[in-house]
Amino acid sequence: MSSGPEHKRAIRALVAVAIAATVWSAIGAADCATWFFELFLGSVFVLTLVLVRKRFPFSLLVIWVAAIHYVVLAVGAKYTYAEVPLFNSLRDALDLSRNHFDRVGHFMQGVSPALVTRELLLRRTAIGRNVWLMICSVAVALAFSALYEILEWIWVALFYPDAGPEWLGMQGDPFDAQADMLMATLGGLLSAIGLARLHDRSIERLGRSQ
Repeated sequence: MSSGPEHKRAIRALVAVAIAATVWSAIGAADCATWFFELFLGSVFVLTLVLVRKRFPFSLLVIWVAAIHYVVLAVGAKYTYAEVPLFNSLRDALDLSRNHFDRVGHFMQGVSPALVTRELLLRRTAIGRNVWLMICSVAVALAFSALYEILEWIWVALFYPDAGPEWLGMQGDPFDAQADMLMATLGGLLSAIGLARLHDRSIERLGRSQ
């Protein structure tokens, strides 16, 4: 299956957004190791979409969600998730207990894997549009979130053993990891339920453009 012209334009736009966000994020990044860690998986995601574009072109919705997700990652990588200036301002203006930008990041961490899983299952299996499709998509999103928490733990244990809470951006919340996984679950539910019709139309549009 080859991709149509609209899909090719979307892929080029995704690459342009990723490159621009990466360059912007690298300039004055708070910590080089953190910057690399936060952008590595996002870069792999974007690269995968580019590499499989001819054999398995994903729908435009997946591509645009990937672009949005990468920008979120780039912002978090530049400032660290606990110190994003806009959310510091929101924290102070609304008298919040913490900077909540990391919740946005983990929400997107649920949206993207669930959407990709949903599309793979719809296009490569006979699962159909039913409750099992929703369960599997959300389960993968939650599993990915848990994997990310494990990777963060390993990274901190290896390179920041004396600054774990600060590097992880817990901001004094002992249940930070659980809250992050909850946000990923909500993001997965958005993809599996809230965006289902839009995703179905995007897949159908992709089929017509081939």
